[in-house]
Order: sequence, then structure tokens, then C-alpha cells
Amino acid sequence: MEQKIKDASLLDAMIPIVILVGLLGSSVYLFEDNSSYGPNQIALLFSMGIAAIIGLKNGYVWDDIEKGIVKGISRSLGAILILLAVGSLIGTWMLSGTVPTLIYYGLDLLNPSMFYAATCLICAIVALSIGSSWTTAATVGVALMGVSIGMGMSAPITAGAIISGSYFGDKISPLSETTNLAPAIAGTNLFEHIQYMLWTTVPSIVIALLLFVAVGFGFEPDAQANRIEEMQAMLNQEFNLGPHMLVPLIVLLAMAIKKVPAFPAVALGALLGGVWAVIFQPHTVAGLAQSMSLEGISSVKASIIVVWTALFDGVKFSTTSETLNDLLSRGGMSSMLNTIWLIMCAMTFGAVLERVGLLKRVVSAFLKGATTAGDMITRTILTCIGTNILTADQYMAIVMPGRMYKEEFAKRGLNQLNLSRSLEDGGTLTSPLIPWNTCGVYMQSVLSVNPLDYFVFAFFNLINPVLAIIYAHLGIRILRIPIPEAQSIEAQPTKI
Repeated sequence: MEQKIKDASLLDAMIPIVILVGLLGSSVYLFEDNSSYGPNQIALLFSMGIAAIIGLKNGYVWDDIEKGIVKGISRSLGAILILLAVGSLIGTWMLSGTVPTLIYYGLDLLNPSMFYAATCLICAIVALSIGSSWTTAATVGVALMGVSIGMGMSAPITAGAIISGSYFGDKISPLSETTNLAPAIAGTNLFEHIQYMLWTTVPSIVIALLLFVAVGFGFEPDAQANRIEEMQAMLNQEFNLGPHMLVPLIVLLAMAIKKVPAFPAVALGALLGGVWAVIFQPHTVAGLAQSMSLEGISSVKASIIVVWTALFDGVKFSTTSETLNDLLSRGGMSSMLNTIWLIMCAMTFGAVLERVGLLKRVVSAFLKGATTAGDMITRTILTCIGTNILTADQYMAIVMPGRMYKEEFAKRGLNQLNLSRSLEDGGTLTSPLIPWNTCGVYMQSVLSVNPLDYFVFAFFNLINPVLAIIYAHLGIRILRIPIPEAQSIEAQPTKI
């Protein structure tokens, strides 16, 4: 018997969304900073169950829904592998002295009054070079967070500066996955896409840098001079520091520039960090071996155990400084397990919404009444933000709105560059601002700052979508095409 499926109503589509928003709000209210360590996962799975029940009511069978869940989770497996590798990398780079060396030089070179702006600019340059906001945050970003602690700076503002710079560089880098994905979905040329994005991206980063300068301008560097010197002395005492400790970072950046895939590149970087630890930090490794009660065994065996532990469980220092212990005791695959738990729950919820047609129903209703170019671009950006919230994945926030709106842009005689830029303005940049989005939970994992805390300080990520909407309504840099050409674009299939 042929399966009869009923189209979802707008009420059907809104029920799980409203329930999710209510549960997530309750989670933050009841559990505060601990909301992402279990409560949010329950909220996502409960809302997924409601969406599945609605799908069953409309004629879907559980096997279809389950296949959708499996497909949705499979989209996140690449990110999960990278997360595990990044956990190992942080552990071995802490042990090897790579991150402590970056912190030491950062304390020496960065002026506290310009720290936030410099942090944003450094991350922007690195991310532009390698095309990865994730790698930038996990390497240079982690070191800069350590520098901010040494200077007594604000962790949320520093995290906002790291994310602003990382996503600026990622967005305009031809090496970035999302920067390649958006024009592929919209049917535009990569370099034309990057050039067109500069009209909204460059003014946004300039405004963000000015804001970071203003925020840090009132900071008094002299008041922290002793604290900085104390931090540097403790780092010197605990590690053998020097330029040669930056080799693992240079190797990783070189692999990224050579377009080595992220997972093997980060994994090799983590292993190289372990080798560097054994060669250059023997006393640190021996100290950790002693704290792990590994006396009585050979030094070679003890070193292997310490490095192996750093890969899966990170490092835990017990110096005389609590600040230094909190800064350096990090990493390991185990530190990413909660993040992976949240990603899987979020992707499950988004997959069910997509499979039973609820997400498409919301978007189609949202598009009604859009007549001008300003309306189309505004709704595209807002749809990308909504998809980021509901599906918890920046790739979904680019692919789904891109597929749904491609024909609509063509019908209205709008060049597809308008669409590809809007997909990045709304999809790529807002993903790290959402606590349960894969990017948001990743940034919290590596920077140890809740997205709800750094949200208002991620100036670039907030300004760019707003500026894009203002441009659209004022008609600034809105490209149009003749209707016959638009009709030919409309007929073209979307290629990924």
C-alpha cells in the first residue's frame, strides 16, 4: 500500500520550535553556565520527539524518520573527528610548551591597551592564510586567551575578538570550506563571490576593530606590569621556552596552506606536539609522571604514558599558581565528549525537522510577501540565522536557504552573487553565537567561554549581517540581471 503523507501545516512546524525555545530558555535560567552540559541536550531530544510525533501524525513512518536522523548525524561526523583531534592537539601542545611559548611572547609583545584589537587582527591574518576559523581559534586563539589571563583582561571580550578575527579571515579566504560552499550552492564564481563580499565584510571588520580599540583604550597597562612578569617567570620555570617550540604550529599552518584536510592535519600536529614534549620538556613530562604515580618504571615507559594520556585526557598541572593551573590544565579527546554529545543531539533535532517537512514549511511561510531586493536579502539572512538555530549546523544554514531561494532570486532578476553573499553574511557568521550550534559549542570547548558571555563582544559577527541588511534596503551594491538571463539561471540545477 502506498504511503500517504499529509503536508505539514504552519502550526505543525511551529510547535517543536516554540517548545525548543521555551526549553532552552528554561535550561539557561535553571542551570546557567552549566546548561550546555546536559540540560540543552535533553531540550533538543525532547523537541525532536515532538517533531517526530507530528511527522508520524502526517503519515511518515518511523523508518523514514530514523533514516533522516542517521543522515543528519552523518553530516556532523567530519566535525566530530576534527573535535577529537583538536582535543588531542591542545593536550600535547600544552605539554610540549608550544602554547606556553605563544603565551610568553604574547605577554611580551602585546600592548594591553591595544590587546583586543591586536587579537582580532592576528586571528584575522592567520584565518585568512589557512581558511579555518576552527584551527585558528584552537591554536592562536587558545594562546591569546592565555595572554589575556596573564594581563588580567576580560575573557569574554578576548573570546569575542578571537571569533571576530577568525571568522573575518575564514569568510574571505579562498581556502575556507564555507567560502567555497556558498558560491557552489548559489551558482557563482568563487573569486567573484569573495570580491562581492568585501563590500560588507571590510567595513564590518573596520568598525569591529575600532570598537575593540575603544573597549581596551581605558585599560591601564602599568597596573598589570608585575602580574605579567610573574606569569612569564612561572612559564619559564615550568617549561623550556624558545622559538623552536613553535615548530608544531608552523607545521600545522603549512599543512593548512597546502590544503591538507583538517582532520589529518590537526592529528599530525597533535602527534608532533607529543614528540616535541618528550624531546624538549623532559622535566615537565617527568613531573607529570610523578603526579600520576608512575615511579618505579622506566623513564621511556613513563614518557609514553604521559604523552598518551595528554592525547586522550589532556594534561593537569599542579604548580603553585592556581591561575597557571587553570590556564594549562586542558585538552584531550575526553574534553570534547560533551561537545560531541551536544552536536549529535542538535543534529538529530534538525534532521527530524528537515525529514518531516517542518523546516521547509516555516521557510516557505517566511518568504511570502517578499517583493523587493531588500526583502529577499533580509529574509535570506534571517532564514540562515534561523536555520543555524534550528539545525545547529552552519553548513545546513548555507545549503538549505541556498537551495530554497536560488530560484526566487532568479525570478526577481537578482544576480546570484546577492544570494551567495547573503548565505555567508547570515549563515557563516552567526553560527558561533548560538550555544548549541556546532560552531558555538566548539568555540566554548577551545576558548572556555560560553557563547552567551562573548555574544555581545563578537562585534564583527554581529555588525556584518546588520550592515548587509542596511545595504540591501538602501540599494547599495545590489547586482541585477536581465529577466531572460534570470530565467536561464532558474532552470539550472544546484550543484554542490
